[in-house]
Amino acid sequence: MADRLETATKADLARRVADMQDCPLYEAKEQVRSVLTALGDLMIEADPERRIELRNFGVFEVKKTKAKPTARNPQTNEPVFVPSRRKTLFRPGKRIEEVLKTPLRELGYEVPEGSAKKEEWTDEE
Repeated sequence: MADRLETATKADLARRVADMQDCPLYEAKEQVRSVLTALGDLMIEADPERRIELRNFGVFEVKKTKAKPTARNPQTNEPVFVPSRRKTLFRPGKRIEEVLKTPLRELGYEVPEGSAKKEEWTDEE
């Protein structure tokens, strides 16, 4: 069985902001709510694409997808047309990216089952 994924909530973020800003929790909750609402509104208002760059954090993008006229319903195997739509992407900034690239073994975590073994890696292809 897989490990349970730890979930951080808006309330957790507000507590962190309150500690960092040394302000009351109710003020931090309002600040967090305002920022998240503004981010969501910017994404919703994308016409049809938008890039939201937050320096030292990352980039949110709303992009168009292509229509898929040959998709299949996995339950019935019938062909289904999937129309073009918009999707969101997030690319972390350098600081976050560097930390996330650190191998799990170096951080003392178990390597997920099914991962490639070091002895199986080759420089030739």
